[in-house]
Formats: sequence, structure tokens, C-alpha cells
Amino acid sequence: MGTLLGLAIFVIDIWAIVKTLQSPVTPGTKILWVVIIFLLPVVGVILWYFLGPRAGRV
Repeated sequence: MGTLLGLAIFVIDIWAIVKTLQSPVTPGTKILWVVIIFLLPVVGVILWYFLGPRAGRV
């Protein structure tokens, strides 16, 4: 069960990083979000979901 949860978190983190890199924000903002997501996998994705860059919001 732990392996499945870890894999799910990994997949969600990769998806969030890809979406961040595709967003229209500045490179510095992208790097900051990627570092946050990488260093804090669960909390980082939650923060990214609520506070991160969006396509319609720059």
C-alpha cells in the first residue's frame, strides 16, 4: 500500500512540475515552484494547487 501511495504522489508531482513549466509565468517563478514541489512533495503540490501559476491568472 505504501508503494502505491508513493507512486501516486510521484506521478502527481511530475504532473504539477510539467504544468508549472508550461505556465506563462516568469522563469524565476517557475524555478521557485519546481523547487517547492520537489522538496515538499505532498505539501508542495497542495500549495501549488491553491497558490501556483495558472494559465488564466498571471
